[in-house]
Amino acid sequence: MIKAAITAVQGALPDYVLTNEELSTMVDTTDEWIMTRIGIKERRILRDPDKATSDIAAAAVEKLLAKTNTRPEEIDFLICATVTPDMVFPATANIICDKAGLVNAFSFDMNAACSGFLFALTTAARYIESGMYKKAIVVGAEKMSAIVDYTDRATCPIFGDGAGAVLLEPSTEGFGFIDSILKVDGSGRKHLHQKAGGSLKPPTHDTIANREHYIYQEGQSVFKFAVSRMADVSAELMQRNNLTAKDLSWLVPHQANMRIIEATARRIELPMDKVMVNIHKYGNTTAATIPLCLWDWESQLKKGDNLILAAFGAGFTWAAVYIKWAYDYSV
Repeated sequence: MIKAAITAVQGALPDYVLTNEELSTMVDTTDEWIMTRIGIKERRILRDPDKATSDIAAAAVEKLLAKTNTRPEEIDFLICATVTPDMVFPATANIICDKAGLVNAFSFDMNAACSGFLFALTTAARYIESGMYKKAIVVGAEKMSAIVDYTDRATCPIFGDGAGAVLLEPSTEGFGFIDSILKVDGSGRKHLHQKAGGSLKPPTHDTIANREHYIYQEGQSVFKFAVSRMADVSAELMQRNNLTAKDLSWLVPHQANMRIIEATARRIELPMDKVMVNIHKYGNTTAATIPLCLWDWESQLKKGDNLILAAFGAGFTWAAVYIKWAYDYSV
């Protein structure tokens, strides 16, 4: 039986580091306030006005190909999870393929906000499991700084820019993608969205003047839903697959808020030393947080490790994925 296995992972980050200290000179906030409520110390920002989400993503893809000695033309398809596409159309995935030389790949974008990488991973796994395709790349990539209002102290400390990519290939050893639960509740959109820029409210002088092209978030409502949904879906997936905390090697949670991460770990009775956390370094990179965690922890992962990947995002969307890690790290 064919399973879709992650066979390599790679990240890419902008060079510029925006610290809490610098942020406190831009908006009324402090390092203590941000660390206490969110758990973020710094975040990466793509400052070049001529660079976009596709540039960070293409860098991750190119490094992934070099790392695995894979020729660009060997890739069958690519899915890009993002809420910050280069443009409304064409798909940012198509632009990534062009920049990274993936001349034989079909590609498309997936927008499920912070759950986007897990939605895309599940979709790509099904293509691989069908037997039709041998090599796929799933990339979560964001230039969140493009839609962050740096006069809004409630949202501007949260988000950062970055990209993470994984290579998916078929495995017959029983390792790889095992199961997933994907959920949405569209009524939650009122709590977290971008007000203008779509077909409902196209750009006008008024929408720009009213700062409606930035992230709008009702923090308390989002926090409440995120804590319950991300934790519940992780527990449901474990129960469905007869997994206990002792069976898990790692929880890989979306990096939105340290308190949400801790609540999810408590719900599945997992100690924090088995939870991947890098929110303090990168902030919330939306669709990129989970692959960036896998990249940071790649050297600690062992073949056969049981991982639960969990996320919650705008939409509302939430998801959990169970994978059995397919390789031991080697330099």
